[in-house]
Amino acid sequence: MSDFFEVPPERPERPPRPPRPPWFGVPSGTLPGVIPLELVLARNNVAAVYISRLAAYPSGFEVDVITLSHPDNDELDPGMLPLRARRRGSDGRLRFGVEFANGARATNIGGAPGAEPGKEPTGPVLHGGGGGGGGGRWRQAYWVWPLPPPGPLAFVCEWLVAGIPVTRQEIDAQVVLDAARRALVVFEDGPQREGGPEWSAVQAQASRRDR
Repeated sequence: MSDFFEVPPERPERPPRPPRPPWFGVPSGTLPGVIPLELVLARNNVAAVYISRLAAYPSGFEVDVITLSHPDNDELDPGMLPLRARRRGSDGRLRFGVEFANGARATNIGGAPGAEPGKEPTGPVLHGGGGGGGGGRWRQAYWVWPLPPPGPLAFVCEWLVAGIPVTRQEIDAQVVLDAARRALVVFEDGPQREGGPEWSAVQAQASRRDR
């Protein structure tokens, strides 16, 4: 009976992809320098938008954006998809973006400025990372590439369904640059295996952004 089931042939090893471009997301082999921002971007008697922390890396930085709203108001879903929003007659999404001291901007409602397949974007990039929530509290991480130049660094939000117009708060970009110098590179990011979990997650984010 031992020879009844044939031993399946070994699967060939998948060829590695080139290293992931730095504008795609957080470098996996680096520990960041962390800043507890505790920055309230906007608030009213319905909702609030808050940046809890910023994690800086040599290639860019990540911010955690938190929204609070009353749990009984299911219209206040900051991640509402455009199709679902149109069915309800409004766009419930939280719009979020950054602006550098030189005027360069990136937002969560458009692709990378000047981006072409296989080429480095000409402007800053903002990608959505991990997030989730419920009961009126949501968290969304955003990756921003590259590091900002010295000067004011602005965070801008708009959440119309929550009664929050375009609102802007600024910090000194130097605190981000100083935190990036504290980052510790444990190992350099190597090639990504085709179909590997990390690469797939990044491509899925890019796909959602370009729809």
